Amino acid sequence: MELEGRGAGGVAGGPAAGPGRSPGESALLDGWLQRGVGRGAGGGEAGACRPPVRQDSDTGPDYETLPAGATVTTHMVAGAVAGILEHCVMYPIDCVKTRMQSLQPDPAARYRNVLEALWRIIRTEGLWRPMRGLNVTATGAGPAHALYFACYEKLKKTLSDVIHPGGNSHIANGAAGCVATLLHDAAMNPAEVIKQRMQMYNSPYHRVTDCVRAVWQNEGAGAFYRSYTTQLTMNVPFQAIHFMTYEFLQEHFNPQRRYNPSSHVLSGACAGAVAAAATTPLDVCKTLLNTQESLALNSNITGHITGMASAFRTVYQVGGVTAYFRGVQARVIYQIPSTAIAWSVYEFFKYLITKRQEEWWAGK
Repeated sequence: MELEGRGAGGVAGGPAAGPGRSPGESALLDGWLQRGVGRGAGGGEAGACRPPVRQDSDTGPDYETLPAGATVTTHMVAGAVAGILEHCVMYPIDCVKTRMQSLQPDPAARYRNVLEALWRIIRTEGLWRPMRGLNVTATGAGPAHALYFACYEKLKKTLSDVIHPGGNSHIANGAAGCVATLLHDAAMNPAEVIKQRMQMYNSPYHRVTDCVRAVWQNEGAGAFYRSYTTQLTMNVPFQAIHFMTYEFLQEHFNPQRRYNPSSHVLSGACAGAVAAAATTPLDVCKTLLNTQESLALNSNITGHITGMASAFRTVYQVGGVTAYFRGVQARVIYQIPSTAIAWSVYEFFKYLITKRQEEWWAGK
């Protein structure tokens, strides 16, 4: 993540001037000035391209301090890779979660726990059945997570400078996560609808194109965004809790904000578990809106379940209060490694890209 409070090793106003510079540093700075690359008025970063910070060989590059012109691209590339990998690795568990959230499942699709569910799906429906719909999920996850992380990083830095100049603000982290969710869900919601319909037991869809065509013809284009408001209602608090917990844990486990894989994995896993457990009732309602489960439809006089209020009412009518927590075990089990993978892969690629950029500038 962007480093809000940069210490002595960070960039406050560019390379230090004066006789204390080494000949190599002076040559690097002179080369930049000859190419017309300067800093903005007052030595700030806004609207300017600055040289990367020269680091001691034992500390490595400060990957939180990125070249200004490449920051958004770096975050988007790292975010896209993290999103695709996260969804692909965890997809079988996601399939189990969708089925366990069914309000009145078929007797053959009632499972005691995640492992039993996964084993029975593979044994009775085939090895690749838990992976059905993976292609559309990966297609949506790339751009969705690219927008998600890029927006988060930019807003977090901007809001932190306003709320708590020179430091980290949990309010800024939560607010940035909420706004980033708006973009993420707008890109991901159609893929979620298709994915969950293909994951359900006895789903009639074997190909993504079949599902898209059937939904479009029978329910119209609006069906792809029927759960959007509910998904936002779920994901906005989820991401606020998620980002605030992650940044809070990073302050304790990784206060220097260096590339530290173990801290990224641990912080991401804990943040995902807390946020997932807290928002399970909303996820159950989202699944119902996406799948339009037939039994639930029979208990709804409108014929189609539309909107969060209708979904909440239908869930209660069919299963009572406990129905709001269907699949909570699978959801938490899914989110712990999912967010751990997302953060560790994202931070790794951000570190890798920054290191390559610094090597490129050093060779100029």
